[in-house]
Amino acid sequence: MSTEAADPLDPVAQIASSPSGPHVGAFFDLDGTLVDGFTATAHAGDRIRRRQARIGEVLGVVEAAMRYRFGRVHFENLLVRAAGYLRGESLTELDAIGQRLFTERVRTRVFPVMHDIVLAHQRRGHTVVLSSSALTIHAEPVARYLEIGHVLCNHFELDDDGRLTGRIAKPVIWGRQKAAAVKEFCADNDLQLSNSYFYADGEEDKALMAVVGFPRPVNPRRGLAVMAAEQGWQVLRVSAPGRGLLGSRRGVLK
Repeated sequence: MSTEAADPLDPVAQIASSPSGPHVGAFFDLDGTLVDGFTATAHAGDRIRRRQARIGEVLGVVEAAMRYRFGRVHFENLLVRAAGYLRGESLTELDAIGQRLFTERVRTRVFPVMHDIVLAHQRRGHTVVLSSSALTIHAEPVARYLEIGHVLCNHFELDDDGRLTGRIAKPVIWGRQKAAAVKEFCADNDLQLSNSYFYADGEEDKALMAVVGFPRPVNPRRGLAVMAAEQGWQVLRVSAPGRGLLGSRRGVLK
């Protein structure tokens, strides 16, 4: 461990003075945590611009997204509904589209502060994992860009020809299932949850926040913000490039 005192409000400095080694896990949510907004919107917008989405799909996705935002639909239903519109598509082709859209539209939405935090964990030799409820076509391009070697996320169910069946592989990674997937990963890779970090923005991740040694709510939404205040967790405030001081290479723990 470094002997230098860490700035209590500088998340990168805190990591630099933390124990090193792969037994420490650093788990990162994707949407709203590593990336400003939702990565899936880039794909939906691309399908609309290319006139690949029928009006029923457009209205259905908008409706499902609004219902999810206000807590009126289970996330699994939202994912399954979206996958249904892609039934019969080639996963290989969707992967290529996901990479193209990351380059064109998502890369500039990666929070600079969060990129620095990922790098800080990597420099300490921590095991860095992207743990998200997103699908592979949205999560994996971000992981490649940030050189994150481990991804826990949702997968499309495929037929024997590598085409989407319109269903999501079980179990769906969400809420307590995400926590269970992380715990299983830790057991398989000799990681200690009590020494590990978890960065996320949503109330659905409270189950995992409650079991790691270093919970790090990032721009938390209301439910998680309330829990963070109750538990005395340090909250990380960041913003996107071009949106003020925190959009530079800085972040503040409060």
